[in-house]
Amino acid sequence: MKNCYNLFILFVLGVCSQMSATEYNVMAFGAKGDGITKDTKAVQDAINACSTNGGGTVLIPAGKTVVIGTIYIKDFVTLHVENGAVLMGSPDIEDYTTDTHKNMYKNEPHMDRCLIFAKNAKSFALEGYGTIDGNGHPKNFTNKVGRPMLMRFMNCQDIHLKNLTIKNPAAWVSAWLYCDEIVVDGIRIHSRVNHNGDGLDFDGCTNVRVSNSSFDTSDDSICIQASLISTPSKNIVVTNCTFKSKWAGMRIGLLSRGDIESVTVSNCTFNDIQDSGLKIQLNEGGEMKNMTFSNLVMNNVPRPIFMTFAQQKACVDAPEEMYPMKAMHDFIFNGMVVDNSKADKNSAIFITGMPEHDITDIQLSNIQFTVSGGGTAKDANKDEIKEYTLETLSGWWPEFHLVGTLPAYGIYARHINGLLISNVQINTVEKDERPPIVFDDVKNAYINSVYSNRKIISENDLIKR
Repeated sequence: MKNCYNLFILFVLGVCSQMSATEYNVMAFGAKGDGITKDTKAVQDAINACSTNGGGTVLIPAGKTVVIGTIYIKDFVTLHVENGAVLMGSPDIEDYTTDTHKNMYKNEPHMDRCLIFAKNAKSFALEGYGTIDGNGHPKNFTNKVGRPMLMRFMNCQDIHLKNLTIKNPAAWVSAWLYCDEIVVDGIRIHSRVNHNGDGLDFDGCTNVRVSNSSFDTSDDSICIQASLISTPSKNIVVTNCTFKSKWAGMRIGLLSRGDIESVTVSNCTFNDIQDSGLKIQLNEGGEMKNMTFSNLVMNNVPRPIFMTFAQQKACVDAPEEMYPMKAMHDFIFNGMVVDNSKADKNSAIFITGMPEHDITDIQLSNIQFTVSGGGTAKDANKDEIKEYTLETLSGWWPEFHLVGTLPAYGIYARHINGLLISNVQINTVEKDERPPIVFDDVKNAYINSVYSNRKIISENDLIKR
């Protein structure tokens, strides 16, 4: 009996020590860490104690696999997953709460729930050299059952996500809604086990820095968007990252009710992207402007640049009426090496506005572009290049397949006002019957030092429609 009493006193002292310290080990709050037991309450209790006592570190210790349902991050908490530790999502949808806001895309309520949630929180971090595993395999989660996102942060400020390996979400890895002051550094995302596996989705966020990270995703690796008219996305920097994706490396837009501006992307590599490297799309009435993309290397990336200016509803809160078309302008692409020698003939840079709604002021400079070739005379003479009208879109997004093979193997530009192309070389591996560049309703264009298969292209060589 005396031994039991002594053990009890030691346990209480241990918990009290944790309560007064700046480190809160989840094991001291009752977590088993055996990869089977659901430790949600223990982890949440540690988070609550940490925040209540002024902040500190909630520790997921090395060698433990801690299984949780939805947890809520609070002010001044650093959730530290040690090297060799795994924070794993429960395989049961019932363990994911329904008070974690919602997915902002229409027709996708199956992604409303999430594993890690924060709302109106300030100064928190998720870090460590361990792993966050969403356990999002199709045997656990489907559209019918529900596919929770791994993380969602809403109206939060001063957030750090560092050095973690993040894998296997049932849907997106993360949605950042209307947050300010975000640092993402040194993370590794692997999101391939289920559908729509976006990496980082910043919606109405400001002062965002993403660096030194790698992405391997089943959908867009990084998205920048704005679902609220009153809340822009701006002041965003992405640098020193590597991308591999089943869809786009970076997607800017679609959700674009608010403005999106002041974005820089530099020193990144894109490999084996199945859709587009840089996919930039304005369609919900906002304004998109002031972006630079520099020092990029792409290998096997169809449509290294794909830009559209159109009309379509993407937001779950879209009004009944269709959005107006506002403005899309001021983009610089400088310093790109693109090798699509192993891709098919649909590998051109494709930039298109709409009739009477131009994209304005674009620069393409210092680009080395290799394509496979193989375009036919029929492709070259194709004159029905669909516009991204509401009829063409038929309720969905402005995707490349709706237009199909383009009449140019290098650059096809349409409905542009102010296009400068300089120091660009386009080479084909196989013969291609199409011209390297086609302008369709392009005003105030200028080319300088542009080459096709090492022969200079003059203004007179351009195909203009």
